[in-house]
Amino acid sequence: MFPQDKLKHVSSLCFSALQSCHHKVAASSPKTRIIGASALFLAAFTIGAAGFAPAEPDLRDAPVNPISKELALPDLQQQVSALEERSQYYVNEEKVRSGDTLATLLNRLGVDDDEATAFIKSDTLARAVMQLRAGKRVVAQTDDNGELIKLSATLDDGSDTPKNLVIARHDGKLSAEAQPAVLERRVEMRAGTIFSSLFAATDTAQIPDAVAMQLVDMFATNINFASDLRRGDRFNVVYETYYQNGDLVRTGRVLAGEFDNAGNRYQAVWFSDPASKTGGGGYYAFDGKSLKKAFLKSPLAFTRISSGFSMRLHPILGQWKQHTGVDFAAPTGTPIHAAADGVVDFVGQQNGYGNIVVIKHWSGYSTAYGHMSRFSPNIKKGMKVSQNDVIGFVGMTGWATGPHLHYEFRVNNQPRNPLSVEVPNNQALTGPQLQRFRTVAADMQHRMAMLRVPGAPDVKLAAAK
Repeated sequence: MFPQDKLKHVSSLCFSALQSCHHKVAASSPKTRIIGASALFLAAFTIGAAGFAPAEPDLRDAPVNPISKELALPDLQQQVSALEERSQYYVNEEKVRSGDTLATLLNRLGVDDDEATAFIKSDTLARAVMQLRAGKRVVAQTDDNGELIKLSATLDDGSDTPKNLVIARHDGKLSAEAQPAVLERRVEMRAGTIFSSLFAATDTAQIPDAVAMQLVDMFATNINFASDLRRGDRFNVVYETYYQNGDLVRTGRVLAGEFDNAGNRYQAVWFSDPASKTGGGGYYAFDGKSLKKAFLKSPLAFTRISSGFSMRLHPILGQWKQHTGVDFAAPTGTPIHAAADGVVDFVGQQNGYGNIVVIKHWSGYSTAYGHMSRFSPNIKKGMKVSQNDVIGFVGMTGWATGPHLHYEFRVNNQPRNPLSVEVPNNQALTGPQLQRFRTVAADMQHRMAMLRVPGAPDVKLAAAK
């Protein structure tokens, strides 16, 4: 109930208010008397509510009932005995070192097992342990006597679906099998600056060589990496990597790249349309224009120009003659790539050209590749080739004083300078494809912005010339 002293106080206040209201009501107009009567009613209701309001309970005198229960403690001796009866295994992890033998590797792994050593040497699959490259992780499980229970490592097979080699002992017998590896995909971003060469810059930026080669392929139709690179050129790249247990297993595709070359910025992003029925994909500028031009600027990945498209003193004939192509100096055996899609028109020897391949393209375009040391296997007249297909290898057959490729670009059988001739691009994305592409491009543009440094040159679309 409401405390008695508080109730008396409230009642007193309300009674005083009632008296005051009563005197005022009696001496006022009818309108004022109506309002006053309402006030008297509310005051009376307040007094009644205060009288019946519940009071808060006092818990200080509430009874306390203690509850106790005995808990059974685990038998530690029984647990120790169970552990002693169970076989104990030891797990060791090591990385393959340069110069390792099977014996030194197993010794570091704590394996003292002649049977396991013999099995690894004799089994066709298990022998792959002896071929692992330096840095590869190997995990071994042994008992307290050093007998091998299980050994696992990721195989170096170079495939897109790597496997784990697992050597295990079952019922006292060793066996080996290759199990699919579960890889973690990561997206990495790197940036670099050219001071001497592309590969030196990518090494400094800790970019794998496979990624550097993809950069070359991406921009090969806009940058001649043999002659166009300048000190201070910059590049940014976003690419896939695949890890297992924290170890890099392989690199994947370059997802986007940016190259600042001689004041121009070229950009590319990989796009594979999920709605496409044919699958595949390609590299595009950030506006959706294809980066794949009809012809490569150079049939060789890395080389130098030893002779340009101009008048020169012939090194063998000793006469001034028009040089109808471009000579790319490169070591013997360097792969030569088809500059564009086409059909092989000639394979064989021709006078001073030595071993030569001629490819016909469309609209009167053709290309010729001379002084080859040898042709690509199975290449023959009439076969179709695609841009970047290897058609032969650098040599010095015919009239040549050193290993190089003589490359000619012809329009209606008339020679043109391959370094300056204008060629068209492939078709740009349009419609729904372009809309889906923009979603991908927006993410890559954000990544490029994070890698870009202040003061870099303005963007020049790779598709434009």
